[in-house]
Amino acid sequence: MMKAGSFYGLIMGALLVSSLQMACTTEPKQDVAVLKQQGVLENIFQRKSVRDYTSQPVEEEKINTLLKAAMAAPSGKDRRPWEFVVITERAILDSMAAELGNARMLAKAPLAIVVCGDSTVSSYWYLDCTAAGQNILLAAEALGLGAVWTASYPYADRMEVARRYARLPENVLPLCVIPIGYPSGDTQPKDKFNEAKIHRNTFRQ
Repeated sequence: MMKAGSFYGLIMGALLVSSLQMACTTEPKQDVAVLKQQGVLENIFQRKSVRDYTSQPVEEEKINTLLKAAMAAPSGKDRRPWEFVVITERAILDSMAAELGNARMLAKAPLAIVVCGDSTVSSYWYLDCTAAGQNILLAAEALGLGAVWTASYPYADRMEVARRYARLPENVLPLCVIPIGYPSGDTQPKDKFNEAKIHRNTFRQ
């Protein structure tokens, strides 16, 4: 027959083991959640426009990751009107750089993604594609790449150049051209936070 002291010791031991097991199973989950949150916010705050690149090509795996990130963007009524033209041919990049004054850095970039929208799929294609373009910029930052947004839409001359080199059909409109590559040099993010831009409940002058 077990003595009361021994029984009490067994109970306390079991409770201690149970507590340790709970700590081992819950704390790592909390740590992972915190790290994930910190990683996402850090990536957003570290994003910057990079206009100078090395000659190192961007790996196909990373290009696919950029495109997967783009297509994870929100889309009105889930229409997903986006189309993406991936340009890696040096001759095309150089020709576009020569004709697009706002995208001369294409001459140094090993890669460009032309973010486009099908106007027959959604009349607000440019909104969905803007979200997709932002995801590309954030994914590039996370992958150790540099990227910059160069607008095509709504400028007719820029759109014509992007359309011609990307060989877009009439219904597919270019929103922007995003040069991408490994950064050459150290570009620091800008602190754009401005409390004066925040309005609580109603707009204030």
